[in-house]
Amino acid sequence: MPHSGHLIDDAPITAFHRKLTVFSSGGPFIDGYALSIIGVALITLQPAMDLSSTELGLIGAASLIGIFVGGGLFGYLTDRIGRHLMYIVDLLALAVFSVLSAFAGEPWQIIVLRFLLGVAIGADYPIATSLLAEFLPKKQRGRYLGGMFVVWALGAAVAYVVGFLLRDCGSDAWRLLLASPAVFAVITLIARLGTPESPRWLLSKGRREEADAAIKQAFGPQYGVDDLTEENVATTSFTRVFKRPYLRRTVFVSVFWTAQVIPLFAVYTFAPELMSSFGLEGDSNLYGGSLIIALLFVVGGIPGLYLVERIGRRALLVWSFAIIAVALAVPAVVPGVPPLVFFLALAVFALASGASSFLEIVYPNELFPTEVRATAVGVGTAMSRIGSAGGTYLMPMALTALGPGGALGIGAAVTLVGLLVAVFMAPETRNVGLTDCATSDDQTTTTKVTS
Repeated sequence: MPHSGHLIDDAPITAFHRKLTVFSSGGPFIDGYALSIIGVALITLQPAMDLSSTELGLIGAASLIGIFVGGGLFGYLTDRIGRHLMYIVDLLALAVFSVLSAFAGEPWQIIVLRFLLGVAIGADYPIATSLLAEFLPKKQRGRYLGGMFVVWALGAAVAYVVGFLLRDCGSDAWRLLLASPAVFAVITLIARLGTPESPRWLLSKGRREEADAAIKQAFGPQYGVDDLTEENVATTSFTRVFKRPYLRRTVFVSVFWTAQVIPLFAVYTFAPELMSSFGLEGDSNLYGGSLIIALLFVVGGIPGLYLVERIGRRALLVWSFAIIAVALAVPAVVPGVPPLVFFLALAVFALASGASSFLEIVYPNELFPTEVRATAVGVGTAMSRIGSAGGTYLMPMALTALGPGGALGIGAAVTLVGLLVAVFMAPETRNVGLTDCATSDDQTTTTKVTS
């Protein structure tokens, strides 16, 4: 690795980067798993507790509301006290709340515990992604951050496999399903032990000796803080992301992220119900159809991870929004479409969404400086979950009142909003050093898009 330039920005990918990416991916994996497992659990939970449509919606939305709280609160806390401590603690909480869910006796208890589970998941987004972003070189940053988030879909797919395997466990199968995220939380927790603190964050707090030790732990004893471009010592402030020059970036990240996750979370939370509503019945269709959609999300991520460094962030976001809007609109505007068309619409949606959803993690980590990076990711996470919680809560009612075509039509309208925001506000941050990208003014960032 070179001593000239910026050690982290200019470094080649090493085994340390790969391990940190895998360990950081545990949070998104658990998020995808936990969100999808509730949809599977509802198959046995609904008759066991005789849940109403309102209770169904609240159980589906509870974890998303929790993510709103966890992201907004713990992103700022992560910028204040550091990435490493929070990197471990939030997984302990996630495991505890998952296990407690297995002992719930009333719907309100499940709603509360799913909310607390969401708080822990929401906390992990700014913690893990900020830590990883601050160690990645600029030429591979989008791909590795993106790869971390594509794992979200892998977690969703695994949930349907686990649900299928436990489908014959009787009326209490939901208890095992709701407790199961704890297994992955403990595995991830053990893997993360010993991870160094971010040297960028330590330098931003004036802690040079600790930053030097973190550099040596990550890259070898021959390196130190002198191999980094000096980070300015700055005070963390929650309100800074709502002031110039960062207000425009905060609005952009919050709106496009929200437009991506409203249809995504509604579809994944109620995938079995969607399959049933347009005529797919039986285990092979309910579980198998849901699994295929989840796997297509993973498949879509493969070309997405190539394109994010090839054509850039902006083009990938714009084109994926356009494809999703068309795919979801077809069942809504064409009357009497057969079940196969509904399924194909969801398949195209999953492929296009998988190809670009990881930009939710890439953009906020690149557009904000070290002292408020986790805060910005947390704010984006929180704002997006307001919309997604509402969409998830309303999904059962939309299916009843509008049918599957109408429900997907709402998703198309939301996606169109995201497309307009991407066209007019999305910057290009490909192959730019993390510090340069975060400290450039909006005029400079916009110029990079068109040059």
